Amino acid sequence: MNKTKIVAVTKELPEYCRRTKDIIPYVGLWLQGQEERFRRKVVKIFEGAAVDKRYGIMPIEEVFLSTSFEEKNAVYASESKKLGTAVLEKALTKANWAPRSLDYIITVSCTGIMVPSLDAYLINALDLRQDIVRLPVTEMGCAAGVSGLIYAHNFLKSNPDKRIALVSVESPTATFQQNDYSMANMVSAAIFGDGAACVLLSSEEGAIGPRIIGEEMYHFKDATHLMGFDLTNHGLKMILDPVVPETIAQHFPDIVHPFLEKFGSSISRVDHLIFHPGGKKIVQTVEELFGKLGKDINDTRAVLKLYGNMSSATVLYVLERFLEKDIQHGEQGLILSFGPGFSAQRVLLEW
Repeated sequence: MNKTKIVAVTKELPEYCRRTKDIIPYVGLWLQGQEERFRRKVVKIFEGAAVDKRYGIMPIEEVFLSTSFEEKNAVYASESKKLGTAVLEKALTKANWAPRSLDYIITVSCTGIMVPSLDAYLINALDLRQDIVRLPVTEMGCAAGVSGLIYAHNFLKSNPDKRIALVSVESPTATFQQNDYSMANMVSAAIFGDGAACVLLSSEEGAIGPRIIGEEMYHFKDATHLMGFDLTNHGLKMILDPVVPETIAQHFPDIVHPFLEKFGSSISRVDHLIFHPGGKKIVQTVEELFGKLGKDINDTRAVLKLYGNMSSATVLYVLERFLEKDIQHGEQGLILSFGPGFSAQRVLLEW
């Protein structure tokens, strides 16, 4: 039997916070030279994004300043170290684990570039063991939080009595392109926010928490153009195809049912949906599909509203909400996220 347990989940938010209604005047200033009709359309996108507020690694004034890729990436790197250290410390305290008890560290991010990766800095900051195994997960976008859970489970399945920390730190704010007036940039500016999360997992005999029953990735063929970043001289430029929600809808039965069947479950047995809030349209699409199956994704909608889409960290914020609930023994949860590739990552939990 798989022994991987999710022991603790914590989150950490950057110091700057702004409500969408307070961001809109800055959007107006930014788009001053654009056509009136276009400006109104962009404001409507912000107003209808189902995001009430979001957090950022820099003040709102600085987001709309014309700064170089180098300058924005420097802020991303320094703030990632702070957020990563804080969220990992918080998780270790919550689980009552000593930093040196960690055997493996996985870090997840796609919104900036750091070499060495964040995990190297966390080893120094928290005085982790010198023989700890490092795995940085990059370039997987919104799906990477669940990818990290999958990699952790694969390690723990074959290694009893081990402990893993999965740390996700994302700052989509640092990727905002001031001179990109594409719809992809408008939509991403309207839905994304910054944040960090940490998940502690264990294959120890006495570990307490929901157990991972199974995990699997699903890769859409010939869909690399749907989502991602182009690396330009100005930084990471968002690629976001409007057909993403309908593509998910087309593949949905193949993503959900065979996976659950493989691990002896079915949608009627799944009590909790832990779904990544990619954006309002994706949430509506998946809500409709799950609604027909008698399920709700209220926690997903709540996380989008409170924090926006923080790329890979967002689904872990949804997961944290479930770990704080009083869930009965034997109940199941399905974690699901989508990201560049195009990919769907799935994890099945049992309490």
